[in-house]
Amino acid sequence: CYLFVLLGSTLFVDKSRDRLRPAINLFLKDHRRLTDYAWGAGALAYLYRQLGAATRAGSKGLCGCLTLLQAWIYEYFPLFRPSQLPQSPDAPRASSWISPCLPGGDEARQRLARYRQLLDELSADDVTWTPYGRDGHTDIPRSLYTGPIRFSDIAEGYDPSLCLRQFGYRQIIPRAMTVPHDQYRPASGSSYIVFWDPWVNQLWDNVAARRLDLDFASRPCKQPSEIVEEYVDWFLTRSHPRITHPTDGEPQPRPQLVHQVSYDFLLLFQI
Repeated sequence: CYLFVLLGSTLFVDKSRDRLRPAINLFLKDHRRLTDYAWGAGALAYLYRQLGAATRAGSKGLCGCLTLLQAWIYEYFPLFRPSQLPQSPDAPRASSWISPCLPGGDEARQRLARYRQLLDELSADDVTWTPYGRDGHTDIPRSLYTGPIRFSDIAEGYDPSLCLRQFGYRQIIPRAMTVPHDQYRPASGSSYIVFWDPWVNQLWDNVAARRLDLDFASRPCKQPSEIVEEYVDWFLTRSHPRITHPTDGEPQPRPQLVHQVSYDFLLLFQI
C-alpha cells in the first residue's frame, strides 16, 4: 500500500485522483527488482510529458511530481523561494523548504500576475546556476547522460547540453538532440504518442557512449551566466521570450545580447 501511494500520488500523479496507471503494477510484481529501476529518471520523463500536455490550450491542470518541480524552482530561482530550515546534509533537500500559505481569490490572481512579471523581468543574475556546486556531475555521472529517459510507454528526450551553466560551463548552442521518428497528437485531448526507434531503448545502459564530454563541448565559465553571443538569437527562434501576452501590456523590446538577459526558464528543466 505504501508503494502504491508513493508512486501513484507522489512520483506519477495523474488527474484520476484515486486511481493508478496500470503500468505501475508491472514494476511492483517483483519487489526484489524495485531497486533495479531508475525511478528518478522515470519520474522526470513522466513530468516532462505532463509539462508538455499542460502547455496545450485546453489543459486545466498539471500532473507529475510537482514536489520535484517546486524544489527545482526554489533551488535555481531565489526570487521565488520560501523560508528554509537548516537540515543535515543527508536529509532530502526538498524537505528543507517551508511551504508558504498561499492566498485565494483576488489576492491569488494578483500574486500570479506578479509572478509573471517577475519571470518576464528575470535576468541571469537572478538565477542560481550551480545550486549543487560546480562539480555535482562528478558525484552523479548520470546527470551527463544524453538521450531518451523513460517511464513505461513514455519516453522524453534529455540533453544536458541545453543548460551547460548548471555544470559551471559556458552555454553554447546545443547540438541536435536524438528525436523520435514519429509522433501523433489527437485532435482533442491533451495526450500525445511518441514513437522511438527500437535501438533507442538501449541507450540508457550504454553510459560510456552516451555521456556528454563537458570539456569537449564547452569551457568552464568565468562568470556563472556566461554564454556564446549567438546563443540568445538561437534561443529566441525556439521559444517565447515573454510569459505575459503582448496585449496585456506594453510591447516588450527584443532582448540584447548581454549577460543580464536570460530566457532559459524552460530549458533549465534539463537537470
